[in-house]
Amino acid sequence: MGTGTFSLSRGDVIELVDEPGRTVALTFDDGPDPPDTTALLDVLARERVRAVFCLVGAQVEAHPEIVRRIVAEGHLLGNHSFHHDDLEEWEPEAVRADLERTLAAIEAAVPGAEVPFFRAPYGHWGRTIRVAGELGMRPLGWQLSVWDWEPPGADELVRRMSGVVPRGIILLHDGGGDRSQTVEAVATLIPRLRAEGWTFTVPR
Repeated sequence: MGTGTFSLSRGDVIELVDEPGRTVALTFDDGPDPPDTTALLDVLARERVRAVFCLVGAQVEAHPEIVRRIVAEGHLLGNHSFHHDDLEEWEPEAVRADLERTLAAIEAAVPGAEVPFFRAPYGHWGRTIRVAGELGMRPLGWQLSVWDWEPPGADELVRRMSGVVPRGIILLHDGGGDRSQTVEAVATLIPRLRAEGWTFTVPR
């Protein structure tokens, strides 16, 4: 969870992966949250796809065993605040306390696990970018959000995800409600994109 001096601005938010060609990254927010996170991990393991899980600290404390599985299976972690509060108007000291509390929860669940990314709840960055940078995390945005927090059916989610561009990062959710439609959509999307010549990666 290293510290350092960073000069980050909104323009430093990662919205595309740094790889050429028809590559795509899957990212999941608001978990871990059984049973959907575990079902999603089953899909990703079967398809041999790595992803980024942006974790909410309170959920980490409630389900540390799922965080251990996420790390053991080679996925990357992001800090998504402790309670998914909107941090946009928070002072830097309050932001730091929140992010450090979330990092401590992750450290308690999986000692030594790296947390390379921070994603602001609701995409409201405010003063969080500099604070996250000082805590050793890069701000992770997205190229495509499919609004899966308003479940429209798995088929519609697959249709929306087809709007990804080469090197795009897709924002999805494994927590915060019933995400079974997201799990079903991801299980459909991965082989479909592969058949169209896409590969899956993670931000670096």
